[in-house]
Amino acid sequence: MIYASRYLRLMSEPMEGPDIALVQQILQEIGLFSGEINGCFDLACDQAVRNYQEREGLPADGVIGVKTWSRLLVNHVRPDRDPKRLRQPGVLITIDLDKRRLHFSSPQGKTKTYPVAIGKPSTPTPLGNWTIVSKALNPGGPFGVRWMRLSVPWGGYGIHGTNNPKSIGKAVSHGCIRLYNEDVIEIYAQTPVGTPVVIMGKAYSGRILRKGDKGSDVRFVQSILKELGYYKYKLDSYFGQHTEAAVVAFQTAEGILVDGIVGPETLHALQRARDIKRGNSEP
Repeated sequence: MIYASRYLRLMSEPMEGPDIALVQQILQEIGLFSGEINGCFDLACDQAVRNYQEREGLPADGVIGVKTWSRLLVNHVRPDRDPKRLRQPGVLITIDLDKRRLHFSSPQGKTKTYPVAIGKPSTPTPLGNWTIVSKALNPGGPFGVRWMRLSVPWGGYGIHGTNNPKSIGKAVSHGCIRLYNEDVIEIYAQTPVGTPVVIMGKAYSGRILRKGDKGSDVRFVQSILKELGYYKYKLDSYFGQHTEAAVVAFQTAEGILVDGIVGPETLHALQRARDIKRGNSEP
């Protein structure tokens, strides 16, 4: 499985969203953030993140990727154990990634189906059995009019609205589930915290790439390396000496294990570097 929600970081136009508000809340609870919990990744938030990363022995780059998300969520967020919230009977959300449909069922009515946007293959929606752990009204921007966070422990994944209705029905997100705003409003009102969410479909599992391999996944890696300036040759889908040299140069620059092989850590670092270069901040 490939793990990657959007990378939270300081940008010239500050990133905003409920995922950032959650980070601020966690950092405030552990005494590292004293600012306002406003969902805006500003200088104070950046410094608090760097302080946390340094304290935890993580690279203090201010970017919240898989490792920082995992440490924050696993170590500092307790599962909701309020029995009143978890006793809501019969409410269930099932998401079929292959058909790009969300099925909502409750004791009050029949199952209703809604079209959704899902994660693209390089940043897929996480399969599994999750729960809704928090909700927010009017998060705005790419999150639309409603936000419901999932209990995924390695990123800020959720079910939300959108400011890009043309994306619905497509595999384009950073792993979140997008709905039309009118649809997420309807679901939100009927979904208590603790609601189970089942996400099913095909798993995108990237293979380990090394010298001699061929395929579209090699071409994908070459395209990122070329965009980042490490690979200056034709995208030929073949992992030859030029691709290996580019991977080694990238790994050296990123301070990760230098072996010329594209495994999960290198792939994650490539995607993060590309997102930062592109200024991508969409969930």
